[in-house]
This record gives sequence, C-alpha cells and structure tokens, in this order.
Amino acid sequence: MSALAKRFSSLSDFRKTEDQGYKLLPLRFLPLDEKRYVLTNMAGEFLVADRSHVVDLIEHRVSAGDFYDELKSRHFIYDNDSRAALGLLGLKYRTKLNHVSRFTGLHMFVVTLRCDYTCKYCQVSRQTEDRHTFDMNADTAARAVAMTFRSPSHPIKIEFQGGEPLLNFERIQQIVNLARDQNREERRDLQFVIASNLSMLTDDILEFCDHEGIYFSTSLKGPADLHNANRPRPGKNGHELTIGGIKRIRDRLGIDKVSALMTTTDRSLGRPRDIIDEYVRHGFNSIFLRPLSPYGFAVTTGQVDRYNTKLWLAFYKEGLRYILDLNHHGVSMRETYSSIVLRKMLTPASTGYVDLQSPAGIGISGLVYNYDGDVYASDEARMLAEMGDKTFRLGNLAVDRYDDMMLSEKLLDPLEASVAESAPTCSECAFVPYCGSDPIFHHATQGDAVGNKALSGFCQRNMEVCRHLIRLMEDSPSDRDVLQRWAL
Repeated sequence: MSALAKRFSSLSDFRKTEDQGYKLLPLRFLPLDEKRYVLTNMAGEFLVADRSHVVDLIEHRVSAGDFYDELKSRHFIYDNDSRAALGLLGLKYRTKLNHVSRFTGLHMFVVTLRCDYTCKYCQVSRQTEDRHTFDMNADTAARAVAMTFRSPSHPIKIEFQGGEPLLNFERIQQIVNLARDQNREERRDLQFVIASNLSMLTDDILEFCDHEGIYFSTSLKGPADLHNANRPRPGKNGHELTIGGIKRIRDRLGIDKVSALMTTTDRSLGRPRDIIDEYVRHGFNSIFLRPLSPYGFAVTTGQVDRYNTKLWLAFYKEGLRYILDLNHHGVSMRETYSSIVLRKMLTPASTGYVDLQSPAGIGISGLVYNYDGDVYASDEARMLAEMGDKTFRLGNLAVDRYDDMMLSEKLLDPLEASVAESAPTCSECAFVPYCGSDPIFHHATQGDAVGNKALSGFCQRNMEVCRHLIRLMEDSPSDRDVLQRWAL
C-alpha cells in the first residue's frame, strides 16, 4: 500500500451497519415494471430498485453496502453520521419551489380573436377577420401594461396572442412602447414574444420587431399536406406562408428569434417521423409533441374526441424513439415536454411550465389579459371562458384592482386544490415531484378542480411519460446520455 493510501481509511469504515440503524426520510414508490420499483424523495431525486430491496428498505433491513450508500447519498435515509442531510434535503426542496417566490413572470395579451385560419381544433374560439369588436382597444392595453408591472417578478415576458395578433399590430406596438417606457424606471428583465401564424408578416412588422428585439412563436404541424389539412386557410397555402415567414424572421432578426409548436391531431398520429423530419429539415433543434387540449373549437367540433390518451402515448413514444435515434446519429434534436420533465427529475431547478407545478402555475406564474379587459388565471382559463364557463375569470381591468384579483377566492381556491402533495392519489404517487394537478383541466373534464385522478387523462399521460423516461435512462446508457443533456 502506498504512503498516500495509508492516509485514508477504507470504505467499510465509513459505512453504517445494520445494528447502528437508519431512519427513513419522506419517500414514495411505484412499480416501474413487473420487477422494478421507482422510489422518489420530496426533492425529486429517484432510485430504481427491485421489489425485494424496497421491502428491505421499508422494514429497516438494508445493511452496509452499495445500496445503503446510494439510499443515503440521495436522501432516502439518514443515520447518526448524516443528520446534515436533513438540512440539505430542505434546501433542495426550497430550490424546487423557488418559482413561487418569483411570482407572475408571464403576461399574455390577447390583442384580438380575429384570425385568417379556420382550424377545427382551435382552442381559443377564433373569430373571422372582419369582426373588429374582438380587438383589444388602447385603454384596455394601457391598463394591462400597468397591471403587468404590479407583479414583483424581475423577469417579465409579454406574449401577444390571438386569434392572429398581427391583425391588430397597432395594439402590439402601443403595448411594447408603453412597457418600454415604464421599464426605464422599473428596470425589469423585459422580453416580448408574438405567437403568430406569420401569414400577415410584413417588412414594417419585421423592422419594428428587429428594433425591439421581439421573438416569434409559430405553429408548424408537419409536412405541407399535414400542415394544410390541420390548419386550413383561404388559398390553402398555410405551410408555404409559415415556412416563408420563418425564413424571413431568421434572415432579418436572427436564427434564434423564431420557434415552432405543433399540436397532435388524429391526422398526426401515424406520422411522428414525418413531423419530426419536417422540423429537422427547417433547422429546428426541438419539438413539442403536444396533445390536444379540451377547450374551444377542439371540443365543439369533436376534435378532442378523435383519439385518447393511449393513442397519444403511442405517438409520443414512437416520436421520442426517433428523436433519440437522430441524436445517436449526430442530429441535435430534443423533445420539449420530455426536457421539462427531465429537468425536474435530474436537476434542483424549477421550471416555468404552468401545467407541471404544485401549486399550479395559474395566476402565480402566468396571467392572461383578454381583448375585452377580462383577466384570467391562465390561457386555458381564457379558453374555457370562450366556451361560456368563466369559473377562472379573476376580474376586469376597468373595474377590479390588482390586489383584489390576486387575492380573490377565484384564484386562491383552485390554487389550494392544486397542491398535488395533498390531493387524493397524488399525495401517494412517486411522480408527484415531477407533476402538477392542473385544476382547470380537471374542472373542464370532470367538473371539479381536484378531479378523480384514476379517471384523469392528465394523470395517465404524465405518469406514463415519467415511467417511460426512467426506463429509457435505466435500460440504455446511450439514451441516458442524450436525455441527461436535455435536462441542462
């Protein structure tokens, strides 16, 4: 033995024995497959073990060894030599919930409901181009900007939505100018995004957006035939206009100034590879394999009933497999929803994704200012209101104060119901650190903000996504390497 080695005790000297004992820290577990279980702690760290090992853990029969060391290092147990682990676990848990202290960072301005497209799955109940009564006026815009800066959040993102927001570009300009003026005193981290189909894009619009550093988000449903079938418009040239708009934005504003989003319809189910190839073809390095939401025209036209959660999961898994294979062959691409879940699994950081927060991100992460001045707790709440259900309407900018809206039972009651750690079924679920409770989804589908999770498509979808990602990381080192990069 070298002189250097003699300065250190052997590993066995640092390991606990069965006689010295250990205590369990808060944990949950669920079957991963027929043989294995996944254990999670309150900070979201996970461990996969055989059922027999889980039984030994619960019955305090785990003795010194690698499994004991792993349990201890990941804060599933502690002993007389590791009481500092309690403080570290608490620190990790507080870090996970840090987004709550930042409060509302995303502010969505619905500047118009008018749109030149006639998508049957539209979740916002768009209106025809000639109906200007569905435009936001100047007074409402000014009040919305003032309310935006009442939020204590340092990062402020203003996102313009519709309909097609470029049909009311004058209002976008006003809001940007008002926000810039106010921010000279506020000094917030201010960002603007326009969610647009890009059909109305002009050189003047691009010049303004270039000067103000505005980002774009658009919708790309796949190859031309699939995109145009899902997003019909007069002239049947939606795909051509979208791709042309993406190129113009990149040429004028920069490659990173435009992102794309897809929504899975029944037409999409058999074509995940075609859709992903289209994103790769046009230089995107991420794609969100997003399911339909049960709001707006997606409900009234029956689109949301065209496929179930099981079919979407099959679509998602096939698409994810293809994306992983592309990465193995040198093509940098990631699936956005998986990246959000993986970040919650593999890092202490919180995410701003409203649907996967506990308490839910409604109101405290995002607010929506509708064209008519109504304020909603989330975009989904606004969509639900367009169907006649204003359960989550917080008030109106013309008559209600910020404090009254943010402290109203309309917001506080669903927030209380959305604490997943205390919700029936969720409280016992091993995946609760990665998930949320989404009171608006459950209200829309079950008529109750908490909902019966055994019947919840939201619950079924997220549980299987979590299981699938953990299986991939456990069973394939090459897949694990890719997925770990996505969490960064």
